Amino acid sequence: MSQSHFNTVFLAQRLSLLRTLQRMVQNPSTAEDLLQETYLRVTRALGERSIDHLEPFVFQTARNLALDHLRARRLHARTMVEDVPTEIVQSVAAPANTPEDAAHAEQLLKRLSVSLSQLTPRQQQIFILSRLQGASYLEIAEQLQVSASTVQKELKLIMAICMGVADRLDPAAGNKPE
Repeated sequence: MSQSHFNTVFLAQRLSLLRTLQRMVQNPSTAEDLLQETYLRVTRALGERSIDHLEPFVFQTARNLALDHLRARRLHARTMVEDVPTEIVQSVAAPANTPEDAAHAEQLLKRLSVSLSQLTPRQQQIFILSRLQGASYLEIAEQLQVSASTVQKELKLIMAICMGVADRLDPAAGNKPE
């Protein structure tokens, strides 16, 4: 399949692709960006191998890119909203942090790092897959060949450990850093 044939197919389907992407991501400029990325990815794929069914391949590539975008957006929102209490997010973004606040944050990160390094390798992998890569319980369970219930219980334990570290260092709770 030649690049010129792909260009013809792409131009013929451009409007339909763009509308599909806009419906998926609910943002015209993001849809345009994804459309351009679709073109680049399909061009790269054509350079590597022959594609028998070009039109469905183009649409699937665009759809996958949109889903990746939405997954990343959900992960970002979830990480900011679910994992971190609002008052902490607001204090981190505040430009007038004191040196004591910075020292407290540094100590908190050090203790969290120590606590997370003491987790089992499976617990560390669950934490990374869930909180950093946005994988669902079922996706993690499949990958690690355990039940979704096991993933949920492990993640609950991990988050309790993280919250415990934060609670021990919380000056508002009357606790002083050790």
